[in-house]
Amino acid sequence: MIFLTRVFRPLSECPWWLPAVMFFGPSEFDVDDMGYAMSRLETEPDAGKDFSGVGSSSSGSHISSEHLDHDEINQITKLKSSPHQRYSRVVPGRHELPVSTVRMLAGRESNFSGRGGRFSAADCCHMLSRYLPVKGPWLVDQMNSRAYVSQFSTDGSLFIAGFQGSHIRIYNVEKGWKVQKDILAKSLRWTVTDTSLSPDQRNLVYASMSPMVHIVDVGSGTTESHANVTEIHDGLDFSSDEDGGYSFGIFSVKFSTDGRELVAGSSDESIYVYDLEANKVSLRTVAHTSDVNTVCFADESGNLILSGGDDNLCKVWDRRCFIGRDKAAGVLVGHLEGVTFIDSRGDGRYFISNGKDQTIKLWDIRKMSSTPPAKHDVIRNYEWDYRWMDYPPEARDLKHPFDQSVATYKGHSVLRTLIRCYFSPSHSTGQKYIYTGSNDSSVYIYDLVSGDKVAVLKHHSSPVRDCNWHPHYPTLISSSWDGDLVKWEFPGRGEAPIMSKKRVRRRHLYY
Repeated sequence: MIFLTRVFRPLSECPWWLPAVMFFGPSEFDVDDMGYAMSRLETEPDAGKDFSGVGSSSSGSHISSEHLDHDEINQITKLKSSPHQRYSRVVPGRHELPVSTVRMLAGRESNFSGRGGRFSAADCCHMLSRYLPVKGPWLVDQMNSRAYVSQFSTDGSLFIAGFQGSHIRIYNVEKGWKVQKDILAKSLRWTVTDTSLSPDQRNLVYASMSPMVHIVDVGSGTTESHANVTEIHDGLDFSSDEDGGYSFGIFSVKFSTDGRELVAGSSDESIYVYDLEANKVSLRTVAHTSDVNTVCFADESGNLILSGGDDNLCKVWDRRCFIGRDKAAGVLVGHLEGVTFIDSRGDGRYFISNGKDQTIKLWDIRKMSSTPPAKHDVIRNYEWDYRWMDYPPEARDLKHPFDQSVATYKGHSVLRTLIRCYFSPSHSTGQKYIYTGSNDSSVYIYDLVSGDKVAVLKHHSSPVRDCNWHPHYPTLISSSWDGDLVKWEFPGRGEAPIMSKKRVRRRHLYY
């Protein structure tokens, strides 16, 4: 007990919830075993069984062996999320176990790493990434319309949710998820397709199936923000005289890192860049041969833009060297169906994409081609529409003959809507995982390097279109077409979960 007292003294460098976590678990182990037991995920008796089509990690969720040879992404991930080598020394005659939090705290007390009793960023990521947000869920809010968008602010203090019924709600996370602003969208067509919060958290833009994107002052004192009734929602017009009166919709919109520009992808096969200072479209390029479902900036410079469309392609656009009008810097081939979402790792090199071929793919921009292969489409002998049909069984084992992706992740389902995927936070996990919503009403978390399904979170009764992981804490919010916003945490704050009254089903699996 003297040893434990030294280890669990106040820890200024540890997250607020970490000391509480480490008092879980049996007490009869020795220190190393106890640390491992207390830091591993608690496993339910039926955690390996098949529920609602979700099997164990051996049921095809592994990435294929050739992907494991991509040493660079493996090494980068390990550098960002592995502890100092002196913490992980193997004891002779014992199995090598993951480095426990107790061992790391004891090692820090003894200055194993020679950092003066401090953890490195990688040490912190190693500890934080072990505590996945799988406990719960706790009900945050419940609406009578489908939830399409969910997004934490960069610092995690705010959370934005967009619903089909014209409502966009901004929650103050630090004040008990109080609704800070309830926005009633203007000129909404079909649904809120996307939202984006400016880097300074002062303005929110929202898009729908319209060429108009509207901007709202988040910092104003008005809680009920009804467009042009209680507050002005300025309209940013992405159309031009060249459109000839044709009305298109915007599927994706994102702020640049400096907050001066917006990039948008639309149903007229184009990418737009909007200059907020000049209040006009500064760039339009016909980017794909079908709907552009997703766009984002590849890094903080704002020079590289990534796009994905229903032509099955991911494209890279370099604003510094446009070769010609509507000519991408590079093309990445591998998806067999349309691309629904892209998330950049933020390094200008790696990104992931979700596809209607029921896969997430990891890409390295340096592998791109100047043009797609002459015949890049795979010949299909079936008819299929992802909006209302299940994915054909005969298509599940197909592979693109010119696949340029680094890795492919399978297990979730991308049907009915443009389901989104993300890298886990850099600060707390070292981007060790990727996660996605799913048509089967679940949230899937995969290990980036091995491709294993690390967790499957089940609560919702309808497709989970979006989900978002807090940038600093083990908290994840899932939003579904059932209208529920629910919070998953580890270890939780001790209160009983508040569940939706619309259903009684609640379970989660983790491996």
